[in-house]
Amino acid sequence: MLYPRNTEMRRKHSLDGLWNFKLDPNEVGEKYAWYEKGLSSSIQMAVPASYNDITTDEKIRDFVGTVWYERDFYLHEKPNDEKVFVRIGAASHTSKVWVNGLEVTTNKGGFLPFEADITHLVQRKNKIVISVNNELSWEMLPPGTVEETRTTEGDIIRKLHQNHDFFNYSGIHRSVYIYTKPTVSIEDIRVETDYEDDVGIIHVETEVHAIDDTYDVEVFVYDAEAQLSARAKGRSTTLRIEDVCLWDTENPYLYKLDVQVINSDEELVDHYYLNIGVRTIAVEGSKILLNDQPIYLTGYGKHEDAVTRGKGFDRVTNLRDFYLMQWTNANSFRTSHYPYAEEVLDLADEMGFLIINEVPAVGILSAPVPATGDLYPVFDNEDERNILLEHHLKVMRQLINRDKNHPSVIMWSIANEASTMEAGAKHYFKPIVEEVRSLDSRPIMNVNLMLIQPEECIVSDLVDVIGLNVYFGWYSSPGDLEQGRADLEDYLTRWNDCFDAPIVITEFGVDTIAGLHKLPSIMFSEEFQVDFIKMYQDVFDNFDFIVGEHVWNFADFMTKQDIVRVDGNKKGVFTREREPKMAAFHLKKRWGTFRKGLKNVGAQSKKNN
Repeated sequence: MLYPRNTEMRRKHSLDGLWNFKLDPNEVGEKYAWYEKGLSSSIQMAVPASYNDITTDEKIRDFVGTVWYERDFYLHEKPNDEKVFVRIGAASHTSKVWVNGLEVTTNKGGFLPFEADITHLVQRKNKIVISVNNELSWEMLPPGTVEETRTTEGDIIRKLHQNHDFFNYSGIHRSVYIYTKPTVSIEDIRVETDYEDDVGIIHVETEVHAIDDTYDVEVFVYDAEAQLSARAKGRSTTLRIEDVCLWDTENPYLYKLDVQVINSDEELVDHYYLNIGVRTIAVEGSKILLNDQPIYLTGYGKHEDAVTRGKGFDRVTNLRDFYLMQWTNANSFRTSHYPYAEEVLDLADEMGFLIINEVPAVGILSAPVPATGDLYPVFDNEDERNILLEHHLKVMRQLINRDKNHPSVIMWSIANEASTMEAGAKHYFKPIVEEVRSLDSRPIMNVNLMLIQPEECIVSDLVDVIGLNVYFGWYSSPGDLEQGRADLEDYLTRWNDCFDAPIVITEFGVDTIAGLHKLPSIMFSEEFQVDFIKMYQDVFDNFDFIVGEHVWNFADFMTKQDIVRVDGNKKGVFTREREPKMAAFHLKKRWGTFRKGLKNVGAQSKKNN
C-alpha cells in the first residue's frame, strides 16, 4: 500500500482536525444507525490523537469499548479516469468505516494503515463515520482479555486485562486522507539495492493495475542535486549509478526514485516517487554489517507516547525526539512494541537512523509485564494458537509491504518477550520466520524476556539476531549493582554459549524520578540511573558478540494504573516532556567517543559529499 502523495497524476486531501466524537458504552451505535443518522450529543475530538487524555472526564480516559468519529468533507469534481480512496493511517484497535451511510471497510489491528475505494460513493459533499473499538483478545496483537459486568441500571462496564506495560491508548492515531489515483495506476514498488566498487545497483519491481500490457513503465533516479543519475524502462528493471553515494548513519544520502506509467501514445498515465538509499545490510558471524562494515547500534527502545496526544502522531514531537536522539549521538532505535507512523521512518531515512522494525507481538505471555514469577504455557491450545498465528502472519506481511523500501529499516523484530521456552513456541514462530524470509532479505530478530533462560529457548536458533531485555540489579537483586553485574555476565555468557548469533541488548534501564538526587546513589535517583547504565556498558564492552545497546527507554511513558508505576514508567533518559535526566549527558559522551572512532558505528560512504 503506497503512501498517499501529491504527484502529477495524484491528489490527496487531509481530514485531520476536529471530528465529532461519542462513546458507545452499550454498543448500540450500529443498531440505531449512527453511521447514517449522525452522532447526537457528541463532543469535539482531535484527529490524529488518542482520545484518553484530551478531556477531563475519567470515563473517557478509562473507556473500554467502541467510540464513534464523524465529520463532513467536500470533494472536487473527479475526472472519469480517477479513483477515490479513504485511507486511515492507524486506529486502535478494530475499526469500521462508513461513507455517506454505507460501510466501506473494516480493519483489525491498531498500528498499520487501511483504506477503501469510495469512488462509487462520493459526491460534492460527503460524510465519513468511523467506529473504533479498543478491546483486545487472544486473536489479535497485542493480546488481552476483557471482563464485562453490568450496573444495576443495566449499563455495561468493561475492564481490560493486558500483559503489555504501556497504556492502551485508543482512537484514530494517524492521519486520515482522501486521495485519488488514476484507473491505470501504480499499485506497488519494490526497491532492492546493492553496490559493486563505486557503482550502485538498484533493482525496481513495479506493480501496475491495468487492463492490458500496452502500458509501459519508465524509472528515473535523481541525486540530491536533482540531477539525473540513471533511467530505465520496464516493470522489472535494474539501474546502475556511477560514483554512487552510499546511505549510512554518517551520510544518509538519498536518491529520488521517480516512476511513471506511459500509454501507447507516450502520454503520462500515472506518476509516483519515493526517496531511496543505496545500502546493504547483513549478518556475518557475530557481526551486523552495514555496507560490509561492522555496525554497533547505540540508541533506545521508544514509544509513540506524548503528553495529551497519547499515541497520536505529532510532527513536532517526532522531530524533537529525533533531534534529542541525534544530540546524544545515538544511531538507532527499535519501534517498540509496534509499527510506528510512516512519517517516522521517512525522518529516519533523512537523518540516518537505523531502525529495528517491530510488530505488536508484545505480551504473548501468561503473566503481565513486568513479569517476575513463573511463566505458564500460552501456546498449548492449538486452535487458539493458530488463530493468533494467522493474524500475526498478516501483520508481518502488512509491515514488510509498507516499510520494505526504507533504507533506515535494517531488521524485522517478530516479537517482544514471548514465551519462547514452550514446546508450542517452535510451531508458532517457525512459519513466521519462514514467511519473513520469503518476503525480504533483512535480518530477523526475536526479543527475549529476562526470565527466558537460554538453555530453554527454542526460538532463537530460528533468527539472525538475538534481542535481550535485561534488568539484573533492578527487578532482580534490586539496588545491588555488584550482584547485578555478576548475574548479567553469567546470563550473557550462557546466551553466547547456546547460540552463535550477534546479540543486541534491546532493553536495560531503571525507573528514575527527574530531580531526585542522592549521594551515594539509591534506586530511583538520577545518580543510580547513571551508575546502572555505566555498569551494564562496562559488561558489554567485554563481550565482542554484543553488537548494540538500546537503553530502555528514550522518554518516560504512560502505563495503566498500578502500584509498580507512579504516573507511568519512569525509565526514560528524557522526561515525558522531553527534558534530559543526568543519564542523557553520560550517553552523549560515551556514544560521542564511538563517533570519533573508538568504536565502529557504521560504514562511511564510498563517496563523501
